[in-house]
Amino acid sequence: MKFVDEVTIRVQAGDGGNGCVGFRREKYIPKGGPDGGDGGVGGSVYLQADEGLNTLADFRHTRRFAAQRGENGAGRQCSGKGGEDKVIAVPVGTIVYDSDTGEILGDLTRQGQRLMVAKGGRGGLGNVHFKSSVNRTPRRATPGTEGERRALRLELKVLADVGLLGMPNAGKSTLIRAISSARPKVADYPFTTLHPNLGVVRVGPQESFVVADIPGLIEGAADGAGLGVRFLKHLARTRLLLHVVDAAPMGDERDLAADVRRIAAELARFDPALAARPRWLVLNKMDLLPLDEQMRREAELTQHLGWNGPVFRISALSGAGTDVLCRHIMGHLQQELEMGADSRESADGATPHEQA
Repeated sequence: MKFVDEVTIRVQAGDGGNGCVGFRREKYIPKGGPDGGDGGVGGSVYLQADEGLNTLADFRHTRRFAAQRGENGAGRQCSGKGGEDKVIAVPVGTIVYDSDTGEILGDLTRQGQRLMVAKGGRGGLGNVHFKSSVNRTPRRATPGTEGERRALRLELKVLADVGLLGMPNAGKSTLIRAISSARPKVADYPFTTLHPNLGVVRVGPQESFVVADIPGLIEGAADGAGLGVRFLKHLARTRLLLHVVDAAPMGDERDLAADVRRIAAELARFDPALAARPRWLVLNKMDLLPLDEQMRREAELTQHLGWNGPVFRISALSGAGTDVLCRHIMGHLQQELEMGADSRESADGATPHEQA
């Protein structure tokens, strides 16, 4: 299925039903009085997050959605039936904008989370509401109000714990194949990856994380060059970035350092907050080098970069070093979760148990 991460749709809530003008008509009960019922409420339109979807491709052909109108009121003070709501399934990670104003209406980040995007109209009042001591036979009822109408822009940002980035052909797709069940296309030419790929990495029985692979970046990506700029936004939700470097013996360390700096510069230009996220250096294709050469290349590269963060030597093709990398990633993510829980407890001044 084609990957689609932005789409514009139109939604229309149901109108409210009209109120009824009616009078009680029964044998032996003259002048029974007004008994017109109210109109039903129009159905509303909701977006609901569904983790079974991973693209907005379903909206390529169907772009208009409407909820049901409320039924009109009837005699004997019978209210009209309310219109059925319209529930539209979208992928988890969808951000909803009002297309006309640019306002963010919601961010659907949890399975089953719902967002009302168009409210149904109110039902009209029947004539029973207008009777009084001076008007015992009101012939007045109100129409139902119109349901909301909106143009929405849906933008999908995939939910992943770890994001892979690097130059084209650095081996990102091979790495995600090695550590997860994802099977992205792998070939020996640039821009093999044309859309983000997600994979679940299982480190233990109850330990796993989600990794995202986006198309390779080139210089000028933040200005629209190449394919990566379209998908850089999918790294926005990640908690850790793995900068995959092709360390095969085809150039000197200064060239590798320049490539790393280019990617870092594009991240900073696209989103400074993304560039400030924890980033680890992953030297790939190290199986092509003897051990002493691997260590020398790592040392010289980190020296040229002035790098003081974590560095891992792996071979995505053979799987060498990937287990160690995954265990360190899992430990980092767990530590972040624990630190986040501790900070929340400190801010509240009590543990959740004490608060309860």
